[in-house]
Amino acid sequence: MRDALPRREPVPLDGTMGEPGARGRFGEYGGRYAPESLVEACREVDEAFREAWADPGFRGALARLLAVNAGRPTPLTPAHRLSEALGVQLYLKREDLTHTGSHKINNVLGQALLATRMGRRRLIAETGAGQHGVATATAAALLGLEATVFMGERDIERQALNVFRMRMLGAEVVPVTTGSRTLKDATSEAMRHWVGATGDSHYCIGSVVGPDPYPWMVREFQRVIGDEARGQCAAELRTGVPDYVVACVGGGSNAAGTFAGFADTPARLVGVEAEGGAGAARGRLGVLHGSRSLFLQDEDGQITQAHSIAAGLDYPGVGPEHAHLRDLGRARYVTVTDDEAIGAAVRLARTEGIVPALESAHALAWVIRAAGDGDLPAGSTVLMTLSGRGDKDASTLKELL
Repeated sequence: MRDALPRREPVPLDGTMGEPGARGRFGEYGGRYAPESLVEACREVDEAFREAWADPGFRGALARLLAVNAGRPTPLTPAHRLSEALGVQLYLKREDLTHTGSHKINNVLGQALLATRMGRRRLIAETGAGQHGVATATAAALLGLEATVFMGERDIERQALNVFRMRMLGAEVVPVTTGSRTLKDATSEAMRHWVGATGDSHYCIGSVVGPDPYPWMVREFQRVIGDEARGQCAAELRTGVPDYVVACVGGGSNAAGTFAGFADTPARLVGVEAEGGAGAARGRLGVLHGSRSLFLQDEDGQITQAHSIAAGLDYPGVGPEHAHLRDLGRARYVTVTDDEAIGAAVRLARTEGIVPALESAHALAWVIRAAGDGDLPAGSTVLMTLSGRGDKDASTLKELL
């Protein structure tokens, strides 16, 4: 395995989240560390995406699907009662209101259209919390594609509803029984499967991880979150831009998409990780799933197992652009415990009538804690991306509450 990328002219990255620089990197992170058999497939995806993203016809078709099938734009909801209690002005970007119930549909519709443009007839995907799998199955059904979704055996048990939804939509769900039986291992199995299926299949990765061009491409498909929120904040807020922009981070796609809309503003960017999966906050430089980034490792450099009550945050690393934003000081990465996330989910439900996904509850938990200890100054305006709804976590919460 090698970092198999052709040289291209570097594009300066000053924190505004443009294209990756030379060799598909964000600073020292990223690249294309792929088996020889996947080098050509990644190159084809790169060329196809660049061509499609420059094509107004492709962008227009995606915008129509996002509007008609996914329900965009999603609203910006002021959390009045919770804001009053916390002493800040909290606004929620409501990705939980998209079709399928999370931000994952934004990226998947883009990649499914790209796969069709490339002549691929099947989508391969990994999933942890199940929402990316559901979105992949949904897009495949919509566009007449096949779908194969790899999911850790442990996640299949705790996300039974989403497994049923995927199968109802016609997708094949493949249990992964190796390792921790969670998202990391599902990603590894999906990539291994892609090795033998590059001719007719597109790997629809669900986060800003993996070999170039995936971290950049997925962020661009998720940029719709930040772009919409930027315009909505300009209309809603006296200052036009919030003081803080907050999102949960596993691999980091909803955060990357949100941050992209505000990286060139004075807004402070905060990514919130699970205490047991804090790649950006506590990770060390390493290579996993085709990319050089920050990962949880033991003293021998072996990737260690992550833990989170939120299956979508149960990943031992972070996307390379997040690692670079951390190094630049443009974004700050903090951690939240399982108990804090559960408490935040309950509090949002009882003050605003919104049951969030446990992933999103991590972001809210930090807002609650930071407002209480002065890390968020009184009166601050805070935009938080509510990346998904909590239906999928009902059985988990029922057991704990």
